[in-house]
Amino acid sequence: MNPGSRLFSNGELASSLDRQLGRITNVIEGINEDRLLTVPEQDLAEPLEQDFLVEIPVLDRDSIATDSVEDGFVSASQFGENVRIRQTSVTFVVPFSGDQSVFTLRPNEFTHSPPVGDLRAGELLIYWIGPLNPEPQAIKQGLEGHLAAVQQWLDWAARQITAYNQQVRHRITQGIQARKARILERRNLESALGFPMRRRSDAATYSVPVTRKKIVPVQPASPVSPFRPEPALADAQYEAALAVLRNQRNALERSPSTMAKLDEEDIRNILLVGLNQEFEGRAAGEVFNSNGKTDILIREGDRNIFIGECKIWRGPKAITEALDQLLGYLVWRDTKAALLLFIRSGVPSEIVGKANGMIREHPNFKRDGQHATDERHDFVLHANGDPLREIKLAFLPFLLPKPPAPARSEE
Repeated sequence: MNPGSRLFSNGELASSLDRQLGRITNVIEGINEDRLLTVPEQDLAEPLEQDFLVEIPVLDRDSIATDSVEDGFVSASQFGENVRIRQTSVTFVVPFSGDQSVFTLRPNEFTHSPPVGDLRAGELLIYWIGPLNPEPQAIKQGLEGHLAAVQQWLDWAARQITAYNQQVRHRITQGIQARKARILERRNLESALGFPMRRRSDAATYSVPVTRKKIVPVQPASPVSPFRPEPALADAQYEAALAVLRNQRNALERSPSTMAKLDEEDIRNILLVGLNQEFEGRAAGEVFNSNGKTDILIREGDRNIFIGECKIWRGPKAITEALDQLLGYLVWRDTKAALLLFIRSGVPSEIVGKANGMIREHPNFKRDGQHATDERHDFVLHANGDPLREIKLAFLPFLLPKPPAPARSEE
């Protein structure tokens, strides 16, 4: 009969997690410099997080199965003599998800009697041993007691793992940003010296990580000259434009009878009035940009600080069409955009949910952005033909329903 091995007893969880944290810096330092400067930070961070984050095991109680029921013998001491006692052994298979190694490491909080069992790939084997012809209820109670003990130890481990995972995300983000800043500072110094830098013959190639949407971009060629960061567009200007639109939306939604008489172009023109008050006449509509005319464009100098597309909800297809149009308008240097959806009928919460789903299904979608509220949803897309060029998209729904038709009076 197999009584099982002691779980959570092959090492210290804290020591294992500390070793993992210590490896992050070395891994980041080993990333090719041009890759670090070219690939978006989030695209660099995500595969690193997958390597270093620890998934807390979760027992699948609904899928527990009986592996075997056997009769056998156990040795015991009675009155100073070893005797063999016939007993029944029941083996249960408990599937689980998460990191199997957690079952082998002792958390900071523990007792001196860890549970026992054996591990297979994605499965925990638990044994019940008792007298011959046992009552089924006794076996079930024994199993529940054993599961409760295992779960207690997992809960103790989870507290450490949760804190560790937070440190992983922070250390990866900070490590990437810090190394990127050091590289840029050094390259700026090299440029200021005015002497050409000799390139190593082996300097060059690197692969771009695959995104969640399984997009495999063409491997970038090695830069002939040192990397120079493109001037970043101030987020404050982008947020200022969105704030104007949100304020105007709130005002429009409070005047449903007036809005019912206006079409998409009329509503856009009202929005342009507010934007021009904020941006001193730099906002325009139906402006040619790249492959078409965008509904709203705010330009500072030779840079577009805001590009917006207006659409009336006529079903999920409208979202895909709007995104295709918007991405067609954007030129390579444009990185911030907005989709304004005018909802004239239907249940707003359902429509917003469908619209968000359609954005996530678009082939250029990369991930959700920072804001996710009833008034605004942010997404990160990539430019057409360039998965490394990220575009911030703000989705703003406008609830502008048509008023009900007046009741007909009876004469």
